[in-house]
Amino acid sequence: MSDRADSRMHVMAGVLRDAQGRVLLAQRPEGKHLAGMWEFPGGKLEPGEQPQHALVRELREELGIQADLAQSVPLIRVPWRYGERGLLLDAWQFTQWQGTPVSLEGQALQWVLPSAVDPTILAPADRPILQALRLPSMYAITPADITTHHAEFLCHRISTALERGVRLIQLRLPQWPLDDVQTLAMYLQRLALPYGAQLLLNGDIEGALKLGDGVGVHLKSSQLAALDRRPLPWTQLVGCSCHDASELEQAARVGADFATLSPVAPTASHPDATPLGWPRFQSLAEAAALPVYALGGVTPAQEEQARRHAGQGVAGIGAFWSGTP
Repeated sequence: MSDRADSRMHVMAGVLRDAQGRVLLAQRPEGKHLAGMWEFPGGKLEPGEQPQHALVRELREELGIQADLAQSVPLIRVPWRYGERGLLLDAWQFTQWQGTPVSLEGQALQWVLPSAVDPTILAPADRPILQALRLPSMYAITPADITTHHAEFLCHRISTALERGVRLIQLRLPQWPLDDVQTLAMYLQRLALPYGAQLLLNGDIEGALKLGDGVGVHLKSSQLAALDRRPLPWTQLVGCSCHDASELEQAARVGADFATLSPVAPTASHPDATPLGWPRFQSLAEAAALPVYALGGVTPAQEEQARRHAGQGVAGIGAFWSGTP
């Protein structure tokens, strides 16, 4: 780790989830940096303090609760810069604690479902935490060899996948005219709505803008490199294809919601590509300021492995449609 990274302030964030799935947000009080914006409660480590112990202390001092470390799981680590001020925001999720959270430092509090939070009310470094909460652990991508002649077959597979719990699907159909993909997405948009599922068009920003909520875009790496801002409203997902640290940095810079990082393992489709391997994937994912899916040579069975290596989950094509004839 560089000296610059070592100088970052280590800040812990506690994501408290109640029985209804709501999370607790705290508003930064007047006089503080980013006053008026909302964040996940927590605070910085004191010298010599262990991260999880610091979070338990901060939650006790801020909210008057005793958090249970045995019931906590790591969610995401977000490296961020506010001007010259660097920090590492280390978020852990809790489902059990003792006591009732109350405001002990004058901050406003609210319980809210992650799906109902407007990301623009959050401090920028907290937005990736929200997206990590919202996004599923599996990202299915349609097979590229499907033609328009197989539209009914594809719709059936997607319908079955939705019934079986798939909640994030990229329509990557290079053999289809863009208008046909948009027509398909419009139909699937209505199909996905009752499940709370999200569709993404491969590279078609204009199509996503036309279709609106429930349909986002997955940017190719060449598109990502050409952008200087987020291409869609926050109500529509933006994903990115990334292969190295510079592309992940660009994805965070333009405000993408997540990235895929590939290839993790050897793949038949890209036999000449050098696989990252899990240790390198973890290093890159931990340094990324957004959720990252492992892609390339992975299967749904490796979801937990990806999460152990700082990933949001796994993404893929062939194996991700098995059992959905």
